[in-house]
Amino acid sequence: MGYYDEHVNQTRSRKDKSFGKVVVASVSGGIVGALGVVSMLPVLMDWGFYIDNESQGSETPPSVETATSNIQTEQVDFKQIQTNVTSSVEKVSDAVVGVVNIQEGRNSLFDPRPSQSSKEAGTGSGVVYKKENGKAYIVTNAHVIDGASKVEVSMADGSRLEANVVGSDALTDLAVLTVDGSKVSKVATFGSSDSITLGEPVIAIGNPLGLEFFGSVTQGIISGKERIIPVDINQDGQADWEADVIQTDAAINPGNSGGALINLRGEVIGINSMKIAQSSIEGLGFAIPISAVKPIIEDLEQHAEVQRPFMGVGLASLSDVPLEQQRSTLKLPEEVENGIVVTGVEKMSPAEKAGLKEYDVIVKLDGQEIKDALGLRKFLYNEKQIGDKMKVSFYRNGQLQEAEMTLVKQMF
Repeated sequence: MGYYDEHVNQTRSRKDKSFGKVVVASVSGGIVGALGVVSMLPVLMDWGFYIDNESQGSETPPSVETATSNIQTEQVDFKQIQTNVTSSVEKVSDAVVGVVNIQEGRNSLFDPRPSQSSKEAGTGSGVVYKKENGKAYIVTNAHVIDGASKVEVSMADGSRLEANVVGSDALTDLAVLTVDGSKVSKVATFGSSDSITLGEPVIAIGNPLGLEFFGSVTQGIISGKERIIPVDINQDGQADWEADVIQTDAAINPGNSGGALINLRGEVIGINSMKIAQSSIEGLGFAIPISAVKPIIEDLEQHAEVQRPFMGVGLASLSDVPLEQQRSTLKLPEEVENGIVVTGVEKMSPAEKAGLKEYDVIVKLDGQEIKDALGLRKFLYNEKQIGDKMKVSFYRNGQLQEAEMTLVKQMF
């Protein structure tokens, strides 16, 4: 209590100078006691004690016993939160595994043949979400296993299992693995990512920085729902896709990719995927919402790939074409400012059968305006199914035309 004693003594000194020696000792004691309570109010308010409107209008302030009761209540709530966090982690932690990407080396620069040895090219995380027919199914990120000649899974007890890659999808950055189900005891429960709220506490579990598992736990909140992040898959500087993600301030470091983002009920609401870290930003963590994960992993389980509808055209956004070429080569009217230039048409594709040609400029699909190549992909993959018919509005030699095509399975 030295801090308070000093504060009281300083205050008392100032009062003594103001009133001189007129005040008798008994009155001084009363003033000191009152000032002591006043000096403690800022600290008590920090601890959760405050005077409500009714108390402010009362001549008698709340007692110290009341303040102490409020402080104890705050401590109980804090302990309860910690208990919830611990309980949630215990429900999921054994279902979060390490994923090791093993690649074959080369004998030398001049002998590119695979060597007899292999090495770990990277590590990440994964979540066991199902056991069926003797197998345990694990969801992770596609980039975690990219280029792997072999994939191993590190379990909670430190043992390793050889994993089979069922399928992966670069567009959504998701992959599915299977391991021997008899070696897996814990399966995570998927929650609802559609019902999350801003400020809701969340926990990220994974294997950061390739540390020897096991595992890292960081806590934060939901910082943003339905965030849109551009994704450049082929690293050409142009966005190929826009990922719908959950934003969190829970620390997600390299190696956390593929791990679980959970709520305080111990349910997985997202799969950690990306982290943006700049000098001007503390770090933004992102996770793929579980509502978006489910249909992807179902497709991967059934087909080893995500089956998407296919047009069969090469695309370039009109905004990337110089204005002079838009007028002279494409012969577009001045009012046309957005669209997609067809740069090529594949043989026997839906686009060729519908009569599309190189340098056609697509402006609408099924009557919906399409501004760029990214918008076309999102419409095609989110709104259409394999076998659907689709109307395409396009300009050719300055004339607006329309064609209809039947979409087929994407070909590689």
